[in-house]
Amino acid sequence: MSFSSLPGSFSSSSSVHPLQPYGWDAEWEAEFAPFAEQGLLPGRVARVDRGLCDVITSAGTVRADTEFVVPRDPMKVVCTGDWVAVDPDGGTPRYVRTYLPRRTAFVRSTSSKRSEGQILAANVDHAIIAVPLTGDLDLGRIERFLALAWESGAQPLVVLTKADLVPDAVTLSYLVQDVETAAPGVPVLAVSAATGDGIDVLAAVAAGGTSVLLGQSGAGKSTLANALLGEDVMDVQATRDVDGKGRHTTTTRNLLALPGGGVLIDTPGLRGVGLWDAQTGVGQVFAEIEELASRCRFHDCAHTAEPGCAVLAALDSGTLSERRLESYRKLMRENQWIVAKTDARMRAELRRDWKRKGAEGKAAMEAKRGRWA
Repeated sequence: MSFSSLPGSFSSSSSVHPLQPYGWDAEWEAEFAPFAEQGLLPGRVARVDRGLCDVITSAGTVRADTEFVVPRDPMKVVCTGDWVAVDPDGGTPRYVRTYLPRRTAFVRSTSSKRSEGQILAANVDHAIIAVPLTGDLDLGRIERFLALAWESGAQPLVVLTKADLVPDAVTLSYLVQDVETAAPGVPVLAVSAATGDGIDVLAAVAAGGTSVLLGQSGAGKSTLANALLGEDVMDVQATRDVDGKGRHTTTTRNLLALPGGGVLIDTPGLRGVGLWDAQTGVGQVFAEIEELASRCRFHDCAHTAEPGCAVLAALDSGTLSERRLESYRKLMRENQWIVAKTDARMRAELRRDWKRKGAEGKAAMEAKRGRWA
């Protein structure tokens, strides 16, 4: 059998591979080559539900069992966006035999007490963070989403939904500016699915690969997905009048091909967005603080009361806001804590650091007592 006739390979007789609209390319083909030689079919996971998944293959969408790829590590379970190897025609039921190494993965910590990570989407190029303009902007929550997005390896984009409900253009511009201060280096786009404003720009971004749509319930993600798809594929429900919160319309993560090119992964509303080993992502969100910290007199400066602290100097001069610094401190503490819970070496380092700071604080207090005596 020639390589061009193996399942999943690009054929010289056809210009477009059946899986190309879903992100299949020459690199994925090279990764899949050993499994193609075994007669397995490549496919992309469109949905996972209770041990079964829908896999888009060149022969159409098939239902497959994940029994053979259920590791103890929750970070290695098959998820929406994965490229997998499935049994060829004739298998009843079909099984997913393995998945290809992920290029990117959007991960958050679970709400359980077991300190586990949960993969929301795999092989994503753009992380679209939907934020509704129907209430007060939670800039801290946006920064949290951005930290996970940068850590995933995807390019984040903040989309301010329901822009048609903002009373005037001046107010809208101020809201966009507020979000831009919390999202340095990240595009911020105001859109309205009702009027179509901004949808063409968003569609152009989404056409450049795989995008995951993230946000809390009521952010208008399903409505936005329908606008990008050009038809009502996703169910939509209104927000509650009592508190303005949304209902869970989407209950699973779904992978959808967009008519203008690209792939969209719609996700359920996220109430909890815990960090998961996202120090690099946090640093990128707060790049200006990280840059200031590099100019502090002490390399281990905690930015609380140390002499020669460039961060505190910026705070005093007004070039850095108190809200921004507190958000940075909060996310760094949270990230240290989650990493320490899963990394014995890190736990030991934190204990040593806490003891050192405690000893320094005790010595400082004793020195003060000596001066007061």
